[in-house]
Amino acid sequence: MGTFEGRTALVTGASRGIGLAIAQSLVARGARVVVTGRRPDALAEAVTALGGAEVAVGVAGNAGDAEHRAEAVRTAVETFDSLDVLVGNVGINPVYGPLVDLPLDGFRKILDTNVVSTLGLVQEAWRAWMAEHGGSVLVVASVAGLKASPMIGGYGVSKAALVNLVTQLAVELGPTVRVNAVAPAVVKTRFAGALYEGREAEAAAQYPVGRLGEPEDVGEAAAYLLGDGAGWVTGQTLVLDGGALSRGPA
Repeated sequence: MGTFEGRTALVTGASRGIGLAIAQSLVARGARVVVTGRRPDALAEAVTALGGAEVAVGVAGNAGDAEHRAEAVRTAVETFDSLDVLVGNVGINPVYGPLVDLPLDGFRKILDTNVVSTLGLVQEAWRAWMAEHGGSVLVVASVAGLKASPMIGGYGVSKAALVNLVTQLAVELGPTVRVNAVAPAVVKTRFAGALYEGREAEAAAQYPVGRLGEPEDVGEAAAYLLGDGAGWVTGQTLVLDGGALSRGPA
């Protein structure tokens, strides 16, 4: 998989869960990281877990805020002198129910946070560093964007948009920058808790590997796609679902 020695990564939504696991995988391979999240206290804990200020810096803020995105990118370049790796891991799902009943304001919020802010982050990184120096981008999508997802259709639509966004950006930014995505199924995080808590064995039974995903599963896949070992891979979405899509309908 190679090393990230001398490289700087920016990982959004990384105070816990999948984002933190991705940051940990990169740091374990030599990267320095800037991590973002809404809560300063949670970010401080994440920085400590990652190894402290020598290898990690936290920037608190809202991903939907353009000034916050600019600050995060600027912090990476000014603190560690580069921005070689970018991970867009921000995602929300504040509304549930059939799409025909979904409040449109809630749907707009999902799209703005999950899709528009991700594109804004890539634009910021491109202009500040990657257009001249190159780099690698990873977007965290979801299997919800690859099939119908009852009751979370708005979230699924946003993740489908991210899959296509990756395809578009890979063509536009190549050969300078590679752009890929991961599409996890249910991973054991606080965000996904409602999908498995209290019935984990039942939820895990749908996966041929016999278990739910762990954040580290995504972290390891992310490190591969972002590293030199995937140097001929761009515009792709790697499904991380324990084989569930291969099984098909029950």
